[in-house]
Amino acid sequence: MDLLKDLKNELEILRNPEKVKILQGFFKTGKGEYGEGDVFFGITVPESRIVAKKYTKLGFKEIQELLYSNNHEYRFVALLVLMQKYNQAKKLKSLVEQEKIFNFYLENAKKGRINNWDLVDVTCRDIIGDYLIDKSKEILYDLAKGGNLWEKRIAIVSTWSFIRLKDFKTTLAISEVLLEDSHDLIHKAVGWMLREIGKRDENVLCKFLNKHYKNMPRTMLRYSIERLDKNKKDFYMTKN
Repeated sequence: MDLLKDLKNELEILRNPEKVKILQGFFKTGKGEYGEGDVFFGITVPESRIVAKKYTKLGFKEIQELLYSNNHEYRFVALLVLMQKYNQAKKLKSLVEQEKIFNFYLENAKKGRINNWDLVDVTCRDIIGDYLIDKSKEILYDLAKGGNLWEKRIAIVSTWSFIRLKDFKTTLAISEVLLEDSHDLIHKAVGWMLREIGKRDENVLCKFLNKHYKNMPRTMLRYSIERLDKNKKDFYMTKN
């Protein structure tokens, strides 16, 4: 039984040419854009999830092959499978397997194979973030301080795992590291994570904003204050 071949065949059957052009524009695949060269089948996220659930027995070699494809859905499904394998290892309390998956994910991120915002956002929290909950967060600071867009996005979005546990320290620190970043996708990601903090403790968010709102990129600020009341929104936006 060739699991990889079967997976590719399933994705081929789901190909939707009508959605391809929409997705290529949505994920910025034009020349010079962040998703340049990405190829799409036009498959929806729910469809990709259904396929991925059938292939948790894929090995690292097969997952690696998918990640090295220029096809977006191949990489997306590969990461969904990896996330499921991590969750299985977690249920079995297999720390060795969890570490192996964490390192595999990180290696591929550094090789540029996790290279669009959906690939990052759907998977990094539940692999990178989860694995680091009770460990040193130093690797996230290294990623945040590097020059790669996707590694920086992984650094901040992975902290969502800590936010869910009401541990905000790392998110706030990495947000400060990324305050002067020039890319809109980082502004949005940082603002998103700050908003998640605010949903749990508005005082913590406002304390951060009071210190930084005058220098925050406007998109980052707008995302972060989305759930605040009108008076607070007006204060931060008009003073920015």
